[in-house]
Amino acid sequence: MAKHPIIAISRLCLPGAAAILALLPLPSQAVTQDNFLVRTTADLVALCSAGGTGDMHIAAIHFCEGYFVGADHYYLAERAGPDAPHLFCMPNPPPTRDQAITMFVEWAQTHPQYMSELPVDSIMRFTAATWPCPR
Repeated sequence: MAKHPIIAISRLCLPGAAAILALLPLPSQAVTQDNFLVRTTADLVALCSAGGTGDMHIAAIHFCEGYFVGADHYYLAERAGPDAPHLFCMPNPPPTRDQAITMFVEWAQTHPQYMSELPVDSIMRFTAATWPCPR
């Protein structure tokens, strides 16, 4: 038997534990007042993935949802003309607002090269990649 059975067991379990931890969701980001300036996609992601239950969390989530509604309304107004191109085509039925925001946050986290871009540009990039229109 091994001289230190606990060490032998921990060496066997450590890789499995590390794999399990890698599958867990990332913790929510702490929100700062500066995030509300929404200068970058990283700011919007921080607001949309805010954790907690306090006033800052509530404000962040509402701001995030409002930003997405505003971006959607702007897009709808831009493509209102008869020859306006569609950047994306939503499925039927479309995802809920919360589902779409969660999908955007996940997409942004897997595309860190866009974190310093304007958030509205990243939203449009995400929607075009996620729901492309048939050609």
